Amino acid sequence: MTLKDKHIVLGITGSIAAYKAASLARLLIKAGAEVQIVITPSGKEFITPVTLSALTGKPVVSEFFTANDGTWHSHVDLGQWADLMLIAPATAATLGKMANGIADNMLITTYLSMKAPVMIAPAMDLDMFAHPSTTRNIEMLRSYGNIIIEPAAGELASHLIGKGRMEEPEKILEVVEAFFAKKETLDKKKILITAGPTYEKIDPVRFIGNYSSGKMGFALAEECAGRGAEVTLVAGPVALKVNHPNIKRIDVESAEQMYNASVGVFGDMDAAILCAAVADFRPAEQYTQKVKRGEDDLTIALTPNKDIAASLGKMKKGGQMLVGFALETNDEEANALRKMEKKNLDYIVLNSLNDAGAGFQHDTNKISILNRNGERKDFPLKSKKEVASDIIEEVFFSLLRPFK
Repeated sequence: MTLKDKHIVLGITGSIAAYKAASLARLLIKAGAEVQIVITPSGKEFITPVTLSALTGKPVVSEFFTANDGTWHSHVDLGQWADLMLIAPATAATLGKMANGIADNMLITTYLSMKAPVMIAPAMDLDMFAHPSTTRNIEMLRSYGNIIIEPAAGELASHLIGKGRMEEPEKILEVVEAFFAKKETLDKKKILITAGPTYEKIDPVRFIGNYSSGKMGFALAEECAGRGAEVTLVAGPVALKVNHPNIKRIDVESAEQMYNASVGVFGDMDAAILCAAVADFRPAEQYTQKVKRGEDDLTIALTPNKDIAASLGKMKKGGQMLVGFALETNDEEANALRKMEKKNLDYIVLNSLNDAGAGFQHDTNKISILNRNGERKDFPLKSKKEVASDIIEEVFFSLLRPFK
């Protein structure tokens, strides 16, 4: 039973595809899951709560209160109970409400209270699915971390042919099973991740820094934690938040602080992914007072910072894995290979500022992954969330380097 003891909230909305939800609920239960259905008022026009309750063995939740006895249905409790929320089918109206936080029914309030991951299986006519507002809402929901199960193409309720049919229950079950299998792939592994820039003080109000947003490192931390790892995230000064409870965050500002934090924990780690854009140099002198404008040039002498990657490479023991990043502007592969060898890395993730959409500040990235065997794998431009998944798959689960 692939979903044994998993708690799944199945959300159903007002679509003709609601009839498929009965089969989906049955498949989830057969796979071992405990299913609680939450249905919108319009959803009940397409499939009855009696049918759904008979399948799940649980009363179907639709309203905030039970009419006959006033029982309160807590969306907060459902959000804490679930291991997954699956909304299938999801109409255009529900997508819009979810994307914009319009909490006018039990399903949306449950979604907004959900602690577990959320999967969404849209269902609507082809023109509605292709409409810019629907596209925008789906992209917003993706950006929140929701998993979209793309609709299939075929004959629709309107008898038109196109994309918009809710994916078949058997396919959705496969997605759910794969999701839970993936969640356990790094179970009990301890992984160090560095992210963001470092700031090197000149005086109390000025610093030397770089444009790193930290988005790639935070995406890697969420990906590893979502697969079961205990993540220690050493983060430079960024305006990002972590979501997963398996992430322990250590905030630092300078390269020296990042060095001390990383070296301090690496001995207990199974792996480290060094994604931070660490300053190579810091001012040799830090002024205690704000430097005033003068008529003469200001010369700032720089001194090298400690090399985090090289230091961890020297500390690395058998069984530990070390992954570095290289952001290059010229001779990309040669520089990356040199860095990997010099710092005793197992893999290096290469991206170039010459690639549109890659590098600092973007929500996307385009990478290549190189390993010590001299092999290279190139990936197309993707969201940083997708890139994080590609990196984890390649460095931990490649047949070339099994991670045990």
